[in-house]
Amino acid sequence: MGISETQVQEQFLTGGASKFELTALSVDCQAWFAVFTHSHHEKKVSHGFLQQRIENFLPLYSQIHRWTNRRSVMVQLPLFPNYVFVRIDRRQRGQVLQVPGVLAIVGRGYEPTPLPDFEIESLRSGLHLRKFEPHPTPVVGTHVRIQAGPLEGMDGVLLRKKNNLRVVLTVPLINKSVAVEVDAADIETISRHHAGA
Repeated sequence: MGISETQVQEQFLTGGASKFELTALSVDCQAWFAVFTHSHHEKKVSHGFLQQRIENFLPLYSQIHRWTNRRSVMVQLPLFPNYVFVRIDRRQRGQVLQVPGVLAIVGRGYEPTPLPDFEIESLRSGLHLRKFEPHPTPVVGTHVRIQAGPLEGMDGVLLRKKNNLRVVLTVPLINKSVAVEVDAADIETISRHHAGA
């Protein structure tokens, strides 16, 4: 008929143990997270992470700046302004938040949201092989998938800039986009249904 008190205790203890094991696994498991920083503090924050021995990734792109004295200089700017990416486990969250210039670890509510390893690793490996630059998040355009190179498998929106083709890649969690130059032979058109999948 009913469940005995002993069975309830066994279920509770078993459930508690399995939850503890899952938590222990998630504590040790490292993942990539987006860290929101003070404006223009991305490089300082990245340096702070290096000093704390926290693995991080600050994607940069080159841009020519012209000063008032008409001199031009090549500068390295953050590809995703106000963001640095870190690879940490749960125990390192406090350590990340203590680095000067850090405002928050991006997430939903109080829980940081991990980024897909695939997206960050693709960006890391492709950054030096292609020309990247920040781009406003697109609203309309042809959805395509990159078929070759380090960015293979990534979906984006195709644009044309002068004589070059570019694919705008978006990191939904931080709602930031970048444009990367591609060859026409390296992309395929995909339906909007598949793009959202």
